[in-house]
Amino acid sequence: MIAYHFPPLAGSSGIQRTLRFARYLPEFGWQPLVLTTTANAYVQTSNDQLKDIPQNCVLARAPAFDAARSLSIRGRYLAVTSRPDRWLSWWPGAVLYGMRLISRYKPDVIWSTYPIATAHLIAHTLHRLSGISWVADFRDPMAQDGDPSDPRLWRSFKRVEHKVFSCAAKCTFTTPGAVRFYAQQYPDYRGQLVCIENGYDEEAFTGLESSSLPLNVGKLTILHSGIVYPKERDPSHLFQAIAKLRDLGKIDASRFQIRFRAPVHESLIQVLVEKYQLQSLVEILPPLPYREALAEMSRADALLIMQAAICNYQIPAKLYEYFRCNRPIIALAEPEGDTAQTLIKAGIRSIARLNQPSDIVDLLERFMRADVEGMTPVPSAVETTSRRERTREFAQLLDSI
Repeated sequence: MIAYHFPPLAGSSGIQRTLRFARYLPEFGWQPLVLTTTANAYVQTSNDQLKDIPQNCVLARAPAFDAARSLSIRGRYLAVTSRPDRWLSWWPGAVLYGMRLISRYKPDVIWSTYPIATAHLIAHTLHRLSGISWVADFRDPMAQDGDPSDPRLWRSFKRVEHKVFSCAAKCTFTTPGAVRFYAQQYPDYRGQLVCIENGYDEEAFTGLESSSLPLNVGKLTILHSGIVYPKERDPSHLFQAIAKLRDLGKIDASRFQIRFRAPVHESLIQVLVEKYQLQSLVEILPPLPYREALAEMSRADALLIMQAAICNYQIPAKLYEYFRCNRPIIALAEPEGDTAQTLIKAGIRSIARLNQPSDIVDLLERFMRADVEGMTPVPSAVETTSRRERTREFAQLLDSI
């Protein structure tokens, strides 16, 4: 299992896909060998999830360097060191470590997961050297129309895609929309495309301190937990809507708060806060250990999910944890996109387009009236989205190769 996102990396929900597969695969007859990076490759680290790595998991860490931080001079670095991504330096060492694992353990399948494209390059090389079947996992689509906007990076992504589809036995995706997209892009390989969605981990919720105490006593608090991307989750129109409601006297700091936990791009949010003078209505807070973050979600009056139209083939992994928290969800997403469709199937109708301030105003007004019907997932939707069930699907796929 070749994955960049793995403990002690902090601040990315992408960790959970590999970590929970590795945890549950032995229940279904598969023993994981994980090949990841050294901790210096990560911008942020935390030890809180190291204990979740299964004791019987064979783990190898190959050296990797973030070109932007470790291979730069005065903030500048060679573009060739960052295509297809800034961790290209992981490739040679990981191939060496991977061949050692192959020589010692004789694995049946190689699995790699994107959105660090170098993971697929490593898997491709190991597949070519060993002849072992390869499963390539796409948590996000790679080369889309106009995305990435840098044409050289786009071509680099496309080259990686061609390697994947010409060599991989199966390709897995986290959303049905991504499967449809790639079936159109690579029609000759339709038969190797499989959707295995993300999910929540029930064990991560076990033992959490239960509390009915709200996040901000006396205030209705909306929580966005995780990264706020400038394009993919641009909160500009949300802030415009909040400012309008404030100006209309429908919300104020005594009864309303929106909290951004670990947004990463704090400067983007701060600029919008200042632009609309929302200092008393918006909180920007640092990361929490994983379980503390889950506990915080469970106490929010509502949980916020944001997804722009350019991400219609994606579903934030955080959404499944939101489902498990059983709190009202306020969704800003395109109705035809995979995120909105997943919400609708879960019984949630509180959806407005991320780029439509007037629709967001209506949705927030509804929430302020405590009109939360259709904001909370139905139990059946929660039960079918656990990581253990997703791993069962994954193991069945591996059995078929």
